[in-house]
Amino acid sequence: MDPTPSVLSPQLFSLAGHNVLITGATRGIGAACAIALAESGASLCIVLRPPTDGNLPNMGTVETIRASGGKAEVVYCDLADLESVKTLFPKALEAMGGEIHVLVNCAGIQRRSPSVDFSERDWDEVLDVNLKSVWLLCQAAGRHMVPLRRGKIVNFCSLLTFQGGLTVPAYAAAKGALGQLTKALSNEWSQHNVQVNGICPGYIATDMNERLLADPVRLRQISERIPAGRWGEPNDFAGPVVFLASKASQYVCGELLVVDGGWMGR
Repeated sequence: MDPTPSVLSPQLFSLAGHNVLITGATRGIGAACAIALAESGASLCIVLRPPTDGNLPNMGTVETIRASGGKAEVVYCDLADLESVKTLFPKALEAMGGEIHVLVNCAGIQRRSPSVDFSERDWDEVLDVNLKSVWLLCQAAGRHMVPLRRGKIVNFCSLLTFQGGLTVPAYAAAKGALGQLTKALSNEWSQHNVQVNGICPGYIATDMNERLLADPVRLRQISERIPAGRWGEPNDFAGPVVFLASKASQYVCGELLVVDGGWMGR
């Protein structure tokens, strides 16, 4: 006899009543993910860069969510400032009434240069934003979620979690380490009903890849290798992030979900 499901399938993907803290949500993949999470019923806490003279934060994602009737709070933090990162999760807890159910680490930076010329400053900046800030937020989230025996953490990794890339040594090092960090945390926290997983984007048409998109030779080489026949778009991540943030992925632990149009299978 087939087992009777205890929850209807659509309800598995509902995020009603869930509070989500997300970084990197002002544009590209992060913006698409934030909007998808809000459309699934979640209340969002969106991390923005602090306002500076002549540099106002990008409120586009926040305004889109609010305009559609969703809830989006804002906390300010420069993820390159690790002392500020250490205060971020408590600020988010306060903004969301003392509960964070899901953490999505989507922010990242890129620096390109031949490895023989790659500067120590660029190395440190990439590792701080793409790895250490994520570790600090994951640790803070774990301290909150593990005692409560519930929570979801989604880290955005990369194809360079598995491959070395070209002229991006710091990015490859950070994303490779982030994949292992995701697995390490999953090994510890799955027993406490805290699922830690990663999403690994392939070649996506976003600002981070503008130099590749502008290089006709590399664009052709990459495009010809993608079985799906196209570069990815930010909206291709709406389903994966909702899946990993919801009850639908309750027994998915330490997974690095590749969303790449088939690149890694080639």
